[in-house]
Amino acid sequence: MINPFIIGERIYLRALVESDVDGGYSAWLNDPEVNRFNSHGRFPKSQEELLNYVKSVRKNNTIVVLAVIDKTNNEHIGNISLQSISWIDRSADLAFLLGNTSYAGKGYMYDAGTLIIQHAFKILNFRRITCGTSSENIGMLKLAEKLGFKKEGIRREALYKHGTFYDIIEFGLMANEWD
Repeated sequence: MINPFIIGERIYLRALVESDVDGGYSAWLNDPEVNRFNSHGRFPKSQEELLNYVKSVRKNNTIVVLAVIDKTNNEHIGNISLQSISWIDRSADLAFLLGNTSYAGKGYMYDAGTLIIQHAFKILNFRRITCGTSSENIGMLKLAEKLGFKKEGIRREALYKHGTFYDIIEFGLMANEWD
């Protein structure tokens, strides 16, 4: 394991580092399959832009972005983040990016979600975590429910992808609902 921050059974989470930009990370943000249901992939991302992003998140106290690493081979397979952190409201938005699609449907992002939610509630003392996804993103809808999130609402036609507007399904999870 290389500089782990939170360790799980199959994965660990660590801070993003500059060398991640040289790996698959920059390709993920330009991959139509990876970005089918999110807001990435609308504009090309250069390695320089991504490097600046990696450097900027380390200085920003309203976002925590962690690399999801497969423990068996130390491969960076995706990212998980707490975004729009409000230290006053004790809340954040949870976001997932599974870059290596060969890991899809195998529970790795569930493991990552469990680790970061535990960290958010038990270490950062958050009271509430939200997440949202396209109404077409069946995998993420199932993941949110499996993690214990409750459906809270719909932002109608809030995401434009591939010539169509899609609803965003919003979820919330309270600290007192987390085991």
